Amino acid sequence: MSSPYRQLPSVDRLLNDERVRHFGESYASQIVVDLAREQLEEARTAIANGRASPAYEDIVSSLVERLTSLTSPSLQRVVNATGVIIHTNLGRAPLSAEAVAAMSAVSAGYSNLEFDLREGERSNRHVHVESLLCRLTGAQAAMAVNNNAAALLLALSALASGREVIISRGELIEIGGGFRIPQIMAESGARLVEVGTTNRTYLADYEAAISENTAALLRVHTSNFRMVGFTESPSLADLVRLAHNRKLLILDDPGSGCLLDTTQFGLGKEPTLQESLAAGADLVFSSGDKLLGGPQAGIIVGRSDLVETLKRHPIARAARLDRGAIAALATTLGHYVKNEALEKVPVWRMIAMPVSEIEARAKKWAKTIGKTARVIDGRSMVGGGSLPEESLPTKLLAIGGSGADVTALARRLRLGEPPVVARVERDTLLLDPRTIAPDDDDALLATLRDALINSTSA
Repeated sequence: MSSPYRQLPSVDRLLNDERVRHFGESYASQIVVDLAREQLEEARTAIANGRASPAYEDIVSSLVERLTSLTSPSLQRVVNATGVIIHTNLGRAPLSAEAVAAMSAVSAGYSNLEFDLREGERSNRHVHVESLLCRLTGAQAAMAVNNNAAALLLALSALASGREVIISRGELIEIGGGFRIPQIMAESGARLVEVGTTNRTYLADYEAAISENTAALLRVHTSNFRMVGFTESPSLADLVRLAHNRKLLILDDPGSGCLLDTTQFGLGKEPTLQESLAAGADLVFSSGDKLLGGPQAGIIVGRSDLVETLKRHPIARAARLDRGAIAALATTLGHYVKNEALEKVPVWRMIAMPVSEIEARAKKWAKTIGKTARVIDGRSMVGGGSLPEESLPTKLLAIGGSGADVTALARRLRLGEPPVVARVERDTLLLDPRTIAPDDDDALLATLRDALINSTSA
């Protein structure tokens, strides 16, 4: 009886198959050889585990699929129908059309990233966003790095390494990806001093913990959870008075990068950068891709002497923004300067979107899809570690069915072109128009129709 291993084709045979050969003409030849060998090795492993030798056609088909997927971008644009406005897993804040255009313009060729066109000499990349941030927040100086965790790490490394930083136990939060505030502080070289309890911390707790080695008091806004009930914490103004009376720094991390009053939209109060600075914080940190509505960035605003110290620190170079992010951030900040954030910045456009507009779109979708769809009441979440448990009234397109059928439909939507990410609740597929740009309506409906047709024929 012939060994099943002998039934496997040689590498040369695979490479000479006309379905594989054309890849060798456009790919680096060694890459094609390596993938062919990996495909055959997988077949040998399958045989060793007791399975039959795969057919030649199956081997070639799998190899072609691997070669094709190698250069097919895994990162792609999706339609967010979940109703979560700042969806961390879907890239957080979408950018305005103007911000995207600005990124493209500076990325397509050279730019004056670190060059002063007027003086004809070297400049620095901070100048492109600093004046905008200062005007919007009232800060003396500002800079931006690649995310808020980097901003906090930079500040603690530059200003408190080897010294103590006091923080309430109730603010020792975990941020996305399992990263925790205590870990960030430890990496900076600063020594964490915890005060109070999880739910109650008093000003006296901070005062009692101050020593000769204390460098700063740190306040971190609990932006991704809410604690209710028997709670207590001092105001930022109280912490500022204590810190400055004791010749200490007060560092504030409100997190979301909010520049507008969230209560005007029926949402809870989210602290703004300008409010933190007005209360007397020496440095304030936030993300650029949450409620600010820009690219991933870590915003630092505050005292000019402290910001200058941060700019000169080695971590500032390691965590600096690239030209595209700077262009997008500057353009996004420009929307606020021109008082057009509600119209131009997608996050705020979604938050401010009237329910009547959402309902009209949902009804149009339902009419297009037919009797399987209906419009129901729902809630849109802000998300992204901002305004925890806060939501906005919305209208949803609902498509019912059995649990297995709806789950399968959701999967077909995710694998569609373009991919559509919806949510499933109680055997119902739900799509929220609030988080879908009106220009994407036709693409959404095309993907949804294809998914439903395939569901019927399955």
